[in-house]
Amino acid sequence: MQTEKPEYFLLRPEIEKAYGYSHAVKIGNSIKISGAVSMDDEGNPTAVGDIEQQMKNCYSDLEKILKHFNCTFDDVVKEDVFTTNMSGFLEAAGYRAEIYKNHFPTGSWLGVKELALPGLLIEIEMEVHIAS
Repeated sequence: MQTEKPEYFLLRPEIEKAYGYSHAVKIGNSIKISGAVSMDDEGNPTAVGDIEQQMKNCYSDLEKILKHFNCTFDDVVKEDVFTTNMSGFLEAAGYRAEIYKNHFPTGSWLGVKELALPGLLIEIEMEVHIAS
């Protein structure tokens, strides 16, 4: 039995080390991606008050992670969205059709009281399966 060695990826290494997480881990054909939020390279929230732009910023970061592993949104099998503004998210959720052009993944949309930093309105995490 061969054991797969995890491959870790840090999108913003200094920030991720300070908060104690890795943005993505690949084991075999599976990739787990931590929740992406709308932040700059110094870890400050961006697009404060604008949930649609925050969502777009999340998908931009998620695309960078997918590209690192030679994947696209077509490889995403699960997407969970956490938001402090569900009605605003539902209004902006149509943007997801631009991200998922062939099929939508499984997942959940969860309304939460707060996210890690003040000003953050949405966080998106994913699971990816790479076809053999």
